[in-house]
Amino acid sequence: MSEIYFAGGCFWGTEHFFKQIKGVKLTQTGFANGSPLIPHPTYEQVYTDKTGYAETVLVVFDESVVSLEFLTDMFFAAIDPLSLNKQGHDVGTRYRTGVYYTSEEQLPVLKKVFAKQQAKYTEPLAVELEPLKHFYPADEYHQDYLTKHPDGYCHLPKALFEWAKKQNK
Repeated sequence: MSEIYFAGGCFWGTEHFFKQIKGVKLTQTGFANGSPLIPHPTYEQVYTDKTGYAETVLVVFDESVVSLEFLTDMFFAAIDPLSLNKQGHDVGTRYRTGVYYTSEEQLPVLKKVFAKQQAKYTEPLAVELEPLKHFYPADEYHQDYLTKHPDGYCHLPKALFEWAKKQNK
């Protein structure tokens, strides 16, 4: 199994989106790459935008079923890659977009996808590409939120979840 961390705005929708993809074995919402002076931040702390953390989803996947390149392409399909610190109606540094990798071996694949995505735009991408510094899981309330609350708030359209489910059959 391999892992990658995606910050795609509100983590409820980002997590639910990746759960639809064949080969994704586990997802977990949490907070990544914030201030090392604030370990194990709470949702309330992160919500202030004073911690530097981004709402992020850990994605554990089986590389024999789905590739890192495919998952990263899917990530770009679910975000506005030109929007800085904002996705949908959610605004703040906690909603910034980013891909946080866990090994140097992942970097060439990620750079390839970023270059492919950048070629589509004249403006620079507003998506971080950085090593994972630290990740802290969110409270249980935030795990599998849209599975537990199918009509809960989400910045992603429901049709996008159905689309994701059909992409790597």
